[in-house]
Amino acid sequence: MDSTNTHSKKILLVEDDDALASVYQTRLQAEGFDIRRVPNGEDALAATLEYRPDLILLDVMMPKVSGFDVLDILRNTPETVNVKVIMLTALSQESDQERAKSLGVDDYLVKSQVVIADVVDRVKRHLGLV
Repeated sequence: MDSTNTHSKKILLVEDDDALASVYQTRLQAEGFDIRRVPNGEDALAATLEYRPDLILLDVMMPKVSGFDVLDILRNTPETVNVKVIMLTALSQESDQERAKSLGVDDYLVKSQVVIADVVDRVKRHLGLV
């Protein structure tokens, strides 16, 4: 497997479900990405500023701070305004998708409608690797 093209592309995974997070982490690492995971929205901003990811995979339904709030903060923080954000969510309603778009999300994937290969594909596309 040639990971030279993905080398050093950093992904921050914001997901409160440990089992799911570990599946994504394992797969993205196997694809050659440098990946860090935080379990909630509260840690997401600090981790983004410190880790400087190229792309954030962001869950929406999390305790305390939702993915929508995280996205809103990221888009209103000068250092993080341009980071790519893909929302990965259980919410399939059009209104949620519209809200994410209005907040400036780069992509919106519904967990029940995608398999992990689709997510990897989208990540690569947004990072200009395909």
